[in-house]
Amino acid sequence: MLRTFVLVFVLATALVGTTSLLGQERGAAPLTQILDDLKKAYDANDREKMGQLLKDMSESAQRFERGIGGRARGMGPGGGPPMRGGIAPSTFDSPPVPKTDDDKKILGVLDDMYSNQSRGMMNVSPADGRLLRLLTEAAGAKHVVEIGTSNGYSGIWFCLALRTTGGKLTTHEIDARRASLARENFKRAGVAEIVTLVEGDAHETVKNIKQPIDVLFLDADKEGYIDYFNKLLPIVRPGGLILAHNTSGQAGAMQDYIKAVTTNPDLETVFQNTQGEGIGVTLKKR
Repeated sequence: MLRTFVLVFVLATALVGTTSLLGQERGAAPLTQILDDLKKAYDANDREKMGQLLKDMSESAQRFERGIGGRARGMGPGGGPPMRGGIAPSTFDSPPVPKTDDDKKILGVLDDMYSNQSRGMMNVSPADGRLLRLLTEAAGAKHVVEIGTSNGYSGIWFCLALRTTGGKLTTHEIDARRASLARENFKRAGVAEIVTLVEGDAHETVKNIKQPIDVLFLDADKEGYIDYFNKLLPIVRPGGLILAHNTSGQAGAMQDYIKAVTTNPDLETVFQNTQGEGIGVTLKKR
């Protein structure tokens, strides 16, 4: 255990130095903070905590590698060519601008959640969250179904759009602790009245959905995507969207799902934010 800890600590320290020179992913927990927490967990012989922190370090390293891997070879952040003049598209990223005081409140809650609740929650990134909001509002969605609530982070991004479209979110979560935290977050964001949170195994609970779905978001067990897809595709409205998270980061666990949405003539699928975890965007053709 000590030998493993020392090896990981040395490698992570080197990674901290590299990321500090090239710029760390915005909004991510600093690797120096993770290292400090790792040392404290080791001193306390808290193996469970150490395991979680090592996982967090691995995820940070993967995000970092995806962010610079292509550019080191003169390529854009997604592995494609850079924009004219050598400026990568991410250069133009800017934080969302609230239109109303309610928007400002919700975005503040999202910032707080990302800074203080992300660890162990398997949340989408802020960039992915903004894409979810954009697609939902553009589609004029009245009913969004989310599989995998976690602490409600992605659900609140959906609610930013649904407040405008007059829609509702139905979100499914199997873990009671995360569901409870999500309810608290929905309440403090002021969106609880447009959210129905269903606790239990979504492979079973989705069978109770009868209302047509405008946007379906999959972000739970990756091997289960194909089952959710098969059960819910019939009630996704023509012109509706199916969004699948982690199509870059965990594509190997959902090959049957990816095949299904890319070979069905009734569907059109593109993959977005591929420099991060990735989101598959599937249109159910009219």
